[in-house]
Amino acid sequence: MHRAGPSRLGHGGSDLAARWPEARTRHARGGGRLRRLSARPAARLVLVALGIFLCWFSWSMGQSLTAPGTDNVPSRIAEWARNHYLGPLVTLGESISYQPPKVGGKPSFALTGPRSATARRLKHARATSIRPDAPPSLASLVGKPLPGEGVWRVLGAVRGVPALYGTYIRPDSLHTSYVAGVVSMDQRLLRFGLHPGIEDPGPANWRVPPTIPPRSRRRLLATFNGGFKIDSSDGGFYLNGITAGTLTNGAASLVFYRDGRLAVGVWGRGLHMAADVVGVRQNLRPIVDHGIVPATVDRNIKSSWGATLGGGYYVWRSGVGITSDGRIVYVYGPALTVRTLADLLRRAGCVEAMQLDINPEWMSFMSYRPKPAGADPAPVNLLPDQQQPPDRYYSVSSRDFTAVYAR
Repeated sequence: MHRAGPSRLGHGGSDLAARWPEARTRHARGGGRLRRLSARPAARLVLVALGIFLCWFSWSMGQSLTAPGTDNVPSRIAEWARNHYLGPLVTLGESISYQPPKVGGKPSFALTGPRSATARRLKHARATSIRPDAPPSLASLVGKPLPGEGVWRVLGAVRGVPALYGTYIRPDSLHTSYVAGVVSMDQRLLRFGLHPGIEDPGPANWRVPPTIPPRSRRRLLATFNGGFKIDSSDGGFYLNGITAGTLTNGAASLVFYRDGRLAVGVWGRGLHMAADVVGVRQNLRPIVDHGIVPATVDRNIKSSWGATLGGGYYVWRSGVGITSDGRIVYVYGPALTVRTLADLLRRAGCVEAMQLDINPEWMSFMSYRPKPAGADPAPVNLLPDQQQPPDRYYSVSSRDFTAVYAR
């Protein structure tokens, strides 16, 4: 017959019973200390202040995370922190996580795209007095070009005439696995419009929505991102009679005219306020000026050209410029310095150019493929590795942007 051994539960219960008075005494002492602490006026003020802070923080962060738009959660948290004087903490976190671009290697996608379905229909073009004007191919900066590198392909047409060309090119001979997207736009066939963002420049009677509404999509051909936040741009933002920040002489500027034309240059030097100006977007200083890349692009990179992820020089950057014959050129991509961005714009023919926004979460260039009458055109990212989705501007945007339409 099996005989039960000593009960561990019984022993444990006896021990607990033996220790209970001591535990109860400690609990009573701790509770007494808390009661005495909470009874002090200063402590009560601290607790009330902490409660108010937690309520405000929950409300403020919730507003940021649930605001309209396509910005991802990390971007929203970083923007909230920068807007509440916590920028140094964001910069520290980015510095810890930053990985410099790798050296060598091959691109992760073929450089034979992009191509729009428009190109296949050009042989059926309607008669027009405007003749196609394709930009010259871009020579590879790496040596022997990859298939399709630097070769322009039609991204959009107006009345059967190519108006929007795009190509891919590797920006330097060291980081050969990275690819920049380059777009050349014919102003004879296109008109440009400035759109505000709901957070930057913020609410006002701009008379232009912070999105591309359905009624405006029929002739839409392209969209691209704006510049820095206005308070960091060393300039201002103007649209339909309202100004955010201050329009500053010497600042690199995009100037939008009533007839749809777009100019790129230096405010106060050939560009100034006039009756036919409907929009101005300023950002820093020019990176191509009179066809020359100024030496300033190599100076004070972190302080003069934007707070990059991890304080790195090679990051996602974007820029826009204008050629001597009036074409608008947009360039963006990963692993770009201010110098390599400027060099790409100049090689694409720009005589004046400016940097736009930086860092991956703000980069975007989309072309739009027409669909049957009544349907929204299908947005397509130029670079397949950009973070923002192609329909970014079909939703409300937190930042300003430029839309490109067929004339």
